[in-house]
Amino acid sequence: MSDVLNRTGAHTAEAADVISGARERIDSLDDRIIGLMQERIAVSTVVQESRIASGGRRVSLSREMEVLSRYRDALGRPGTALAMSLLELCRGRI
Repeated sequence: MSDVLNRTGAHTAEAADVISGARERIDSLDDRIIGLMQERIAVSTVVQESRIASGGRRVSLSREMEVLSRYRDALGRPGTALAMSLLELCRGRI
C-alpha cells in the first residue's frame, strides 16, 4: 500500500483510493478527448481540401476567430491558448 500512497501523494489509504479512481477517470477522459481531436483533424482536412479545390484559401481567419472566441467564452483566457493549439493541430502553422 505504501507504493500506492507514494504514487498518489496521498497520506491515507482512503485518499489514495479516491485519487487512483479519479486518475483512471481522467485517463479515460483523455483517451476520449484525443479521439475527438483526431476526428476534428480529419474533418478539418476535408474542409481545407474542399476550400482549396474550389479556389479558396486553406485557412479562413474569420472562422478561426469564431473558434477562438468560443473557447475563450467557455473557458476564459486559457481557452484561447487551447483553441490556438487545436487550430494548429488541425491546419498546421500559418
